[in-house]
Parts: sequence; C-alpha cells; structure tokens
Amino acid sequence: MSTKRVDFRLPDALVARTDVAPEVTHTNRTETLTEALRQYLEQKASDEQFREAVVERYLDGQIQFEKLAEIIGRQDAEAVRASKEVLDRGDALTDNLAEH
Repeated sequence: MSTKRVDFRLPDALVARTDVAPEVTHTNRTETLTEALRQYLEQKASDEQFREAVVERYLDGQIQFEKLAEIIGRQDAEAVRASKEVLDRGDALTDNLAEH
C-alpha cells in the first residue's frame, strides 16, 4: 500500500494520550494514528446518515464513483450508479420533451 505524508495539529493532551499506546503495543505513533483513523472511518461508513451524505455528494458530482465504492462498498455503489443513470436519462428525456 502506498502512503502519503500528512501534517496536522493535535491538542497536546491528545498527543500525550496517543504516545502511550505505542509504548504498550510496541508500535509507533504513525501506526497508532493510522489504526485509530481506520477504525473511525469504518465506524462512519456504517452510519446511515454518513452513507446518505456520501451518496448525495456522488449524485451531485462532488466525488467520483471509485471514492463512493471505497466508502459504501462496491455493490451498494453499483446500485447507486445505476439509479443515477436512470435519473439522468429521465432528466434528459424531460428536457428533450420540454424543447419540443
């Protein structure tokens, strides 16, 4: 898996708490934060409101299909894409009928 360096600021107290985990688990700060973020995102992906917001972003063209699939799963993303294609065809048909 490729990695990307990111820089961000954390409250001192959170850094202090974060630094205890690597000592206990014999890992490093990066591994600890990566695992915590992974768990958080997995939790969010199962949250229905979050999933709906991600789908809305896809339908509005704010995120690409692959990103949608990463977050809600490929099967659900395929269903959303199929629905979007039907809606888009309906919009095009409505526009075409309105012109004539």
